[in-house]
Amino acid sequence: MFFVTWNIKFEIMKNFPFVLLFALLLVLSSTSLPAQSIPQYDFIEIIVIQKANNRGKVKRIKVEEQTSLEGKSITIDDIEDIKDTSALLRYMNQANWEFLDRQAVVSDDNDPVWMSYIFRKAK
Repeated sequence: MFFVTWNIKFEIMKNFPFVLLFALLLVLSSTSLPAQSIPQYDFIEIIVIQKANNRGKVKRIKVEEQTSLEGKSITIDDIEDIKDTSALLRYMNQANWEFLDRQAVVSDDNDPVWMSYIFRKAK
């Protein structure tokens, strides 16, 4: 009797790593972990043309047709009617567009300065 029970325990202990591995695989395969979502953004580029040598006074604001403007509360006409950059930043901030980047292109001393403003908004 003693030999039979000891033999059963020995067989269980001999296979213990395989049983443990099988149990872990069963538990881990049935657990689904939620994936981290990557935020999606709409981007818009607004070109601000400033007069040269005139303390950055805005000459014109230009917005081309962009798919990110479709169905949004802001319009190209509203943006192009803005007269200075601070009003542009305030308008875009009120519409929940986040300022992302600004780049300037200057070709000559007396030529206008082309400023590219990039905004983004979470979808």
